[in-house]
Amino acid sequence: MSQSLNPMLNTAIKAARAAGAIINRASLDLDRVTVTAKSHNDFVTEVDQAAEAAVIDVLLQAYPGHAILAEESGRSRGAKDSEYLWIIDPLDGTTNFIHGFPVYAVSIALAHRGQVQQAVVYDPARNDLFYASKGRGAFLNDKRLRVSKRTRLLESLIGTGFPFRKGDNFKRYLKMFEEVMQHCAGLRRPGAAALDLCYVAAGWYDGFFETGLNPWDIAAGSLMVTEAGGLIGNFTGESDFLYQREIVAGNPKIYGQLVNLLTPYTKVIKDDEPKASHAAATATAVAAPADATEAFIATASAAASAEATAPVAAPAAPKKPPVRVRKPAAPVKGKPAGGPRR
Repeated sequence: MSQSLNPMLNTAIKAARAAGAIINRASLDLDRVTVTAKSHNDFVTEVDQAAEAAVIDVLLQAYPGHAILAEESGRSRGAKDSEYLWIIDPLDGTTNFIHGFPVYAVSIALAHRGQVQQAVVYDPARNDLFYASKGRGAFLNDKRLRVSKRTRLLESLIGTGFPFRKGDNFKRYLKMFEEVMQHCAGLRRPGAAALDLCYVAAGWYDGFFETGLNPWDIAAGSLMVTEAGGLIGNFTGESDFLYQREIVAGNPKIYGQLVNLLTPYTKVIKDDEPKASHAAATATAVAAPADATEAFIATASAAASAEATAPVAAPAAPKKPPVRVRKPAAPVKGKPAGGPRR
């Protein structure tokens, strides 16, 4: 299998399997795993850190001039100004892992000038390897992946993520879930976004949506979806989702129907009613650095604060057309703020 793959993808696969071996060994005796709570429902373990170190060691041994953006260590290793950026989540689904619930994965993506080119998501509990190269398709082990062919949302199975952080606007989430639940066959929430996106690529889900995600949660999975024939974007259907903390994906027909339902809940548009939180978020976005990751870091705290304090109201069509608050797309630089763990 690996002989015909892109050399960079082969390296990512090697790194993912090294991390998976560490995770599998630790899963045999979870009582010995040290768990630290960074905040409410925001956990990190020694396994996350060891797996991340193993991934970075493999990647930098092969490509010492590449940059690294990793969930635990940020930009502390690797080059600072490379056009190549490895985006790493060493253990997506830590909460599942520490409870022995076998839904978690290693996620590794390679972006070149801001565009994801190679992706690996490895499920060590099942020894399932999802991988993709831009323009060459997405695969599960040796099987080519294609999104589902369903055309009606009412017949579709949709994946999602529930709020789990202190300060999340739970009532807003419930309104969004209620809206989607009434229009689909069922909702599922396993708890690992990287795998959720792979399930869309495999056709097991017809669509997926979630908010509050970080780039390392979705970078690899996003390429799986597009290479399997699906679409992915933010809640307004635009493609600059990686740093927007909201994502919707699916086969082309279901994607469009989900966007129609979720647009009123987007956090990157504003209506004609002046609100302090919207004004602050807009001002921050406009003043943000040109680099996409720096803009993400600069607005992360403000976005979380706005999410926690925003008034709850049923979504309504804006009186004026929505206005996108764009962040400039550029090669990724800077240090990431500590993001929430799923």
